[in-house]
Amino acid sequence: MPTTRETVLAALHARLQALAALTLRDEVLPERIPAAGLIIQRDGQPGEPEVTLSPLRYHYLHRAELEVVAQAGNGRSTAFDDLVAAIGAALEADRTLGGLCDWVEPEAPSSVDLPVEGAASLKAALITVVLHYTTTSPLA
Repeated sequence: MPTTRETVLAALHARLQALAALTLRDEVLPERIPAAGLIIQRDGQPGEPEVTLSPLRYHYLHRAELEVVAQAGNGRSTAFDDLVAAIGAALEADRTLGGLCDWVEPEAPSSVDLPVEGAASLKAALITVVLHYTTTSPLA
């Protein structure tokens, strides 16, 4: 049986799969970026939980990361902005990932232009997604 952590991370990945961009989880950057863009979900860190007693519960603010990349030539900035907006809309549509976590909160992207030798440059960003969830054990 998967842990709460894995269940929540898998639900986040499934939520992003509905987007037009290629969505990967913990993969390396592929050689080619699809025209619709690329999202690589990194599992991140659950951090130190807040603990409550009676009943014993561990409340996590898990910080997963989304590496978002667009390479669409002259329309790169627009394609990038559209992809970021689509991620935001997908997360806002269900802030609990089907009731698996208490709240999902994306942070503002920090973007950068990356030159590529012999090809159109990439526009990339790291978006941190904070997943609020509760478990009965640090290993559950």
